[in-house]
Amino acid sequence: MTEQQLLDLFHQMTLEEKIGQLVQLDGGCFGTDAMAVGPREKLGVTEETVRNCGSVLNVLGAEKVHEIQDHFLAENRLKIPLLFMADVIYGYQTVFPIPLGLGSTWNPNLIREDYKLIAEEACSDGDMVTFSPPADLIRDARWGRCLEMPGEDPVLISHFSKAMVEGFQNTWEKGKSVASCLKHFAGYGAPEAGREYNTVDMSKRRFLQDFLPGYKSAVDAGCELVMTSFNTVDEIPATANKWLMDDILRKEWGFNGVIITDYAAISELKAHGVAADDAEAAKLAMNATVDIDMKTSCYANNLADLVARHEIDEAQIDAACYRILTLKNKLGLFEDPYYGCSVEKRDSVICSPEKISAARKTANRSMVLLKNDDILPLKRNKQKIALIGPYADSLDIVGMWAVHADHKHSITIKQAMENILDNEYFTFTKGCDFLDDYSSLGEFGFIPTIANGKFTPEQSVIEHENALTLAKEADVVVLAMGEHMLQSGESGSRTDITLPEPQKQLLHEIKALGKKIVLVLFNGRPLALTDIIEDCDAVLEAWFPGTAGGLSICDCLFGDYNPSGRLTVSFPYHVGQEPLYYSQFATGRPANGSTHSGRFVSRYLDCPNEALFPFGYGLSYHKAEYSNLTLSQTKISKSADDSIQVSITVTNTSGTSGTETVQLYLRDLVGSVVRPILELKDFKQIYLGAHETKKITFTITEEMLRFYTKDYTYQSEPGNFKVFVGPNSAELLEADFSLTI
Repeated sequence: MTEQQLLDLFHQMTLEEKIGQLVQLDGGCFGTDAMAVGPREKLGVTEETVRNCGSVLNVLGAEKVHEIQDHFLAENRLKIPLLFMADVIYGYQTVFPIPLGLGSTWNPNLIREDYKLIAEEACSDGDMVTFSPPADLIRDARWGRCLEMPGEDPVLISHFSKAMVEGFQNTWEKGKSVASCLKHFAGYGAPEAGREYNTVDMSKRRFLQDFLPGYKSAVDAGCELVMTSFNTVDEIPATANKWLMDDILRKEWGFNGVIITDYAAISELKAHGVAADDAEAAKLAMNATVDIDMKTSCYANNLADLVARHEIDEAQIDAACYRILTLKNKLGLFEDPYYGCSVEKRDSVICSPEKISAARKTANRSMVLLKNDDILPLKRNKQKIALIGPYADSLDIVGMWAVHADHKHSITIKQAMENILDNEYFTFTKGCDFLDDYSSLGEFGFIPTIANGKFTPEQSVIEHENALTLAKEADVVVLAMGEHMLQSGESGSRTDITLPEPQKQLLHEIKALGKKIVLVLFNGRPLALTDIIEDCDAVLEAWFPGTAGGLSICDCLFGDYNPSGRLTVSFPYHVGQEPLYYSQFATGRPANGSTHSGRFVSRYLDCPNEALFPFGYGLSYHKAEYSNLTLSQTKISKSADDSIQVSITVTNTSGTSGTETVQLYLRDLVGSVVRPILELKDFKQIYLGAHETKKITFTITEEMLRFYTKDYTYQSEPGNFKVFVGPNSAELLEADFSLTI
């Protein structure tokens, strides 16, 4: 449809039809009249609202999309098609590792290509808009939604959010791309105490400096939608925050796309205490330039009255409606209201060999080897291996936010090991349940309530005895353990982030037998491993690795792939350290280097300040040595063409080839405001052959030295700096340079 045709259509619309475009309903409202009455009444919307509705939430399946769209277009006066939007975060049917694992690849280019494959699967089955990427900064491991984010660093988040948007939208190749919806704008990753939906309260400078860059990178990459977050920003809920949505997002960043709320967020303005009723909530959101009301009746039942009372201007509704129509037109829905989805197309692309291979490749690169006391790689058919643990043969290795996936596609560790090991060298049992008590998990959307443990008391006894028997007979015990899938993700906040008790107990008992233990961890957040780490001879962090997870775990355990993942979050010694992240601010009484001594410095009495496993950390089967850090010059000016070349030599001192992630950090020694002790600024991945040496060069520019100064100007300040290069944030070579006027 041409721009003029779209304008002609828009001018034919009544106010009620325009408001309808601003309403998003779930699939239950679109059934036959008899089936839809209940959901409509529960939500408080009329049949006319449904007839004029603009979009549908989390309905996928080519058959269902065709059915709903056909019925809707038959009833809609102007034949304006529905938009189908869904949560396709890190995979549709072929599920890739959770984003926390994707971040651990440190390879945005790889993830960009993966997201093209995800988009192709999703749109083949009816998805037009995906609520992804999440670009929230992780700062507290207690927060359940750590699993959805690439990490704790703004530079890293920015690289990945850009790559994900570009992968999803894929230059708008119709039938293979989906519109990308950035979320959760903004600051959602910093709830007080790590508790989901809780207050977010931080300085304006911290917000601008650390939390906004990841979102802006996605906006600059061209995301078509932005979703508001549930939290407050400067004590104003994001959904009603005009400064955030209009002044920053629209005016300063130039975002002209669609802003949509998260689930029921406009109605929740009442619970926040900033709106007395639905009408006031609708007015606040509309004034913040929010276009789509997800799953409430606030817009549908109040906007027309607000216009009549001159509390909002009809032009505001016009602008919101036209932004939505523009997106529909960009997707070509007026010509093809199904966006090319069909059963035939879906069946030809879902879980194809190409996609399974890509998921396996990425899962390989996402896994982080946390510990290895010369036990890995395992020797195929030369060691008797006992595979034990609740995740040993679990299909639930995709993580809780792969809500549309069929878990039957998952390849478990047991299945993968059976394919590569002879029977005499391989035994298996679950050994224990995930949890002692499942009652706290509750219910989450598509995932059914789990009220009781999966094992009966009798089964628990049998499994426990089997585990100890098999462990005694084995040379090596591989324990597949971790959080239950529902212990992380939305509403998965926890104060105890250690391994669940029944699994921990079994691990200790097997260690008491004197056995070599390889722990494979499944989790959606950093865990506190202090109470088990000494009992393990090796630890492989697998996250929730996705559909091909079992294959990738075996690739890493048996040396078919040399683990190359590096942490993008800090693993604490104890939950009491949270929030924990590497880029802490300098304090007046640092634990090291203070003029004060003994007790009166910034430290814990019972725990180190530092992480058990720091940001950037990860082991490999090769050994890399860093040396000869040199700078091309020790002074840089503010001239646009001035820069410092930083070079370092990296040598593989082993006979095993592998991938090394070389990381560059900076520290501003004196500023008009307190500066972090370390900030990641760049990174490069290199492949090193056996005993190979490579010289790596980074460029430091004045732009990399900018920050929000005392008067909130984003600029650099002359002074002295340190540059650090190394394999992680704790093992670094350093040099000095200065910035002149």
